[in-house]
Amino acid sequence: MVVPEELWRLREQRHHDRVDHLTTDHLERRRRGEAHPVVDFLFTYYRTSVATVRRWHPGAGFLLENAHLDERRDWRHYRRDSVAGRDGLVVDAASVWRRCGARITRARDVVAATAARRGATGCFGLHEWAMLYRPVREDLRHSRVPLRLPPERIDEVVRGARLQCTHFDAFRFFTEAAAPLNREPLTRDDQLRLEQPACLHAGMDVYAHTAALEAGAPGELLLDSLCAAFDAREVDMRSSPYDLSAWDLAPIPVETSEGRAEFVAFQKQWMERTQGLRARFLAAVDTVENLSTYVDDRVTTDAR
Repeated sequence: MVVPEELWRLREQRHHDRVDHLTTDHLERRRRGEAHPVVDFLFTYYRTSVATVRRWHPGAGFLLENAHLDERRDWRHYRRDSVAGRDGLVVDAASVWRRCGARITRARDVVAATAARRGATGCFGLHEWAMLYRPVREDLRHSRVPLRLPPERIDEVVRGARLQCTHFDAFRFFTEAAAPLNREPLTRDDQLRLEQPACLHAGMDVYAHTAALEAGAPGELLLDSLCAAFDAREVDMRSSPYDLSAWDLAPIPVETSEGRAEFVAFQKQWMERTQGLRARFLAAVDTVENLSTYVDDRVTTDAR
């Protein structure tokens, strides 16, 4: 499908404006050397950058008219093409698949399995508490952020709860003392069996999975998944034992029935929001794979 130059440049500019609105404060803090316990996580743990998010791509299957005349011609995963006499650039799906196919296939399997599973809303965000349960020195996380509760109270909440984390990348940070308290031990292989759509971190991971598509990821999907991850990370930390008052963030006290109800209410909205993102991610992966196969078949036929 040909996207006229005026239209794709408008979409690109809107994308830039949204990214700038979302990340300007983060970049200014970084220049000043100031940490933020919510926002920084999304660009450190997931190893992405604002510059990467700001680079808009249309996704596979679109020809950007006249894009070969600007800097995009030097970007990875683009090739020049022509449709009905209109020149431009398209995302080279075969290039994306050659470089990222293994990661994308794994991510698709996890996302599809998660999307097909019923959500479980009984974890109450206690993974952050389990990361602070009877810690030894090397267990300490967010050591520069004060706690809103004493360690004894944190331990009491963890012991009195039924830990039922289903996300391996949260579970692997449990302290050695907390890990046996989870409903079952988790391994990387358990992602396909256990990840479920009410989990905040499983939903945040859609951002990382989308970023792994590189130029094959539509810019709107990447940014929507990042916005969702921002919201979930804020709830994630507000429901933790940390004192975030210095960042004007009020706690969600999941050690109380009222706090747990607030957390579950967010999870129910979260499921609906992230199931939509998962469907869009899976569609983007299918497009890249199908076009990659089509291009490879066409090259083989031409060679004959």
